[in-house]
Amino acid sequence: MSPVTVGLLGIAALFALLILRTPVAFAMLCVGFFGTWVLSGLRSAGGVVLTESYSSVSNYSLIVVPMFVLLGNVASAAGFSNGLYDAANAWVGRMRGGLASASVIGCAAFSAVSGSSVATAVTIGKVALPQMKRLGYGDALATGSVAAGGTLGFLIPPSTGFVIYAILTEESIGRLFMAGILPGILLAALFMATVWIIATLDPAAGPRGARVALAERVRLLARAMPLIGVIILSIGGIYAGVFTPVEAAGIGAALVILFALIGRALTFATFREAVLETVRTTAMLYAIVIGANVLNPFFAVTQIPATLGEGLAALGLGAYGTLAMIILAYVVLGMFLDGLSMLVVTIPIVFPVVTGLGFDPVWFGVVAVIVIEMGMITPPVGLNVFVVKGVAADVPLTTVFRGVMPFLLAMIVCLILIIVFPQIALFIPNSMFG
Repeated sequence: MSPVTVGLLGIAALFALLILRTPVAFAMLCVGFFGTWVLSGLRSAGGVVLTESYSSVSNYSLIVVPMFVLLGNVASAAGFSNGLYDAANAWVGRMRGGLASASVIGCAAFSAVSGSSVATAVTIGKVALPQMKRLGYGDALATGSVAAGGTLGFLIPPSTGFVIYAILTEESIGRLFMAGILPGILLAALFMATVWIIATLDPAAGPRGARVALAERVRLLARAMPLIGVIILSIGGIYAGVFTPVEAAGIGAALVILFALIGRALTFATFREAVLETVRTTAMLYAIVIGANVLNPFFAVTQIPATLGEGLAALGLGAYGTLAMIILAYVVLGMFLDGLSMLVVTIPIVFPVVTGLGFDPVWFGVVAVIVIEMGMITPPVGLNVFVVKGVAADVPLTTVFRGVMPFLLAMIVCLILIIVFPQIALFIPNSMFG
């Protein structure tokens, strides 16, 4: 068999394993190992597994993952997410659909410490959904705003999606983090605009909240300031060149633990659980990186990326036509695969094609992450939808999916704006790094 044929069989085997619910890390490891064995022999396959496993876990840049995950877990365990939501609600709760908009703001703020879409949706959902239910919000708007807002965790730095993308493509984690800031703010603003439109068309879906006195708003904002300060210090420190992403993650985690201890918001049991959850998440992410790094050499030998590039070029679609084809493929895959699986499986294949067309690799990282975010709320998989359904057990799944549809349109608008105006993603990294 030719290398291309072996590569296509490997891709088919990979998707078959994922459909059979094999953990993505082990699916990639198996396909990469056995594919390399077929093409280059057992000795070469064993060497790839050994060298790539060691180089993956010893990668200094990956330390950013456990540090930021720990930061988010401790912030959640200490109840800091409640403070973020209360402050947001005090300032925007009087608007139409104010509680739903506060949920989006809370998701955006918590995303800046968690880096995880699922963690963001669960944490803010537990705080926001009971409040919205108590005040008579429509189930579709309530659950849809939280499920969609949670996707910001994959875009706003410190995004685990950007970390994995950086490892797979050898791009700068710092540049990718900076590239996610303006798109993240833009998407959050579009989500809030969507909430306002829904509540304007159907006032019963998102009734106004009670007016909060200015003094109380200031007090609640001050209560949330420790975590907001950590966010500003971490992201601002990276932008100013004072910290590397790894140093910012370590300092941020240390400060959140310190604030939690000073405020007596953390017990030994809750801290232990936060650390254990960090270990579990980190082990899963490291395993995915190892699997991806074993799979990548196999794809390189098969020449699948080069063959794909030649095939797309032969169609004569041009750069943006080819980009549209790739995005459409992502949308379809997003209906069946979770975000990290899509990222690690597809990037080694499409990245050489995209850069060969002349697109900026950092800009494409933002585009890919937004499209993957869309997959988190589209049926039939829609991981964030199922997460929110778990928090709001009494709401039918169809209602949650109906609730996220307007927000999906907002994500499409955001994606189009970033494609038409690439500087939305590139302005901050280019001004920072020159």
